[in-house]
Amino acid sequence: MSFYWKIFRMKYLFIFLALLSAIYAGDTTMSIYDFNIKNIDNKEVSMKKYKGKVLLIVNVASECGLTYQYEGLEKLYQAHKKKNFMILGFPSNQFSKQEPGTNKEIKFFCKSKYDVHFDMFSKIEVNGDDADPLYKFLKKEKGGFLGFDSIKWNFTKFLVDKDGKVIKRYSPSTNPIKIEKEIKNLLR
Repeated sequence: MSFYWKIFRMKYLFIFLALLSAIYAGDTTMSIYDFNIKNIDNKEVSMKKYKGKVLLIVNVASECGLTYQYEGLEKLYQAHKKKNFMILGFPSNQFSKQEPGTNKEIKFFCKSKYDVHFDMFSKIEVNGDDADPLYKFLKKEKGGFLGFDSIKWNFTKFLVDKDGKVIKRYSPSTNPIKIEKEIKNLLR
């Protein structure tokens, strides 16, 4: 077999394999709406419920120095909830064990201390092998400081537009009220 014949066959083999992989791969892009999560009452919720809404997704903790941010989060929610805005709170005990309670205790704390009305979810892991799939997706979409994916502390925030695109990631120290201008722009 001549050298040129081998090149010819290899070229068409690569084209065939590329076409085959394109056919079988289909559209593998994930969306925030592809996930199911458990709410604070341990009932499964599809993220499709939030289609058309601007979302602020936050990992929260009841015994953190930043827990006061619940107040700002609730103010943001109350100010914009009628304009298709929702905050999703995800308790996590991964940072210095600052969310030790059960879902029931967390729900009681949020309601009694900060009168939280935005949607709260079951306690999850946000980092590591056992990280919730939604958080793996969020971190992949918007990496953190210097490109590191891991969540560095409680109250890291992700802003998601009405189409489900992760727009921005905010550090734990970002006061929720400082995000309001960007939220208003997305609500237009």
